[in-house]
Amino acid sequence: MTLNDWLTGFAGASPIEWLATVAGFLCVFLLIKRSIWNFAFGLVQVSLYVWIFWQAKLFSEAALHVFYMFFQFYGFMIWWQSGQDDHGHVKVVRGGSWEWIAAPLLVVVSAAILGSVMANFTPADFPYMDAFITCASLMAQYLLSHKRLLNWWLWIVVDIVAIGIYVQKGLYPTTLLYVCFLVMSVLGLRQWQQAAVQDSHYRV
Repeated sequence: MTLNDWLTGFAGASPIEWLATVAGFLCVFLLIKRSIWNFAFGLVQVSLYVWIFWQAKLFSEAALHVFYMFFQFYGFMIWWQSGQDDHGHVKVVRGGSWEWIAAPLLVVVSAAILGSVMANFTPADFPYMDAFITCASLMAQYLLSHKRLLNWWLWIVVDIVAIGIYVQKGLYPTTLLYVCFLVMSVLGLRQWQQAAVQDSHYRV
């Protein structure tokens, strides 16, 4: 992949992809800050990516973003009902040790099943990697909605896999967004870990 390929890809990107990229960046930035308003920008981002991924023949990811639309409302309600501190931040929940075993195991099993279905019954590109992103992202989004620390670890893995796919598909602004997501996920993990330690009311 040459520099010219990247520049051509950026120049040829649609305004919709650029808008989704900016909305996604703002969503994760606010998420790191534990601001409930991350869900507003998240709704804009995921709505646009339904169309983007469908056009790119990444069908499971298009379907994933339909579910994401539901999760934006679901997460907003959970965060709103759980309350915030004086700075507008929600409290981090470490979660039980069983979650750290069950969640990744469920992701692997469900991704294998979905990947097999996609490989045999659809013209999807990268069916197993696409399926992994779908299943891991759904789990991460659910954990995020419930303020679980584990969500960041899953997002880090998802971002790494997604970057490889999006480069191959020529989705250059989206690739750049996911590189930013990867860096921000590491920062988010560190900030949430610190918040969990400092918060005397988190649940184990």
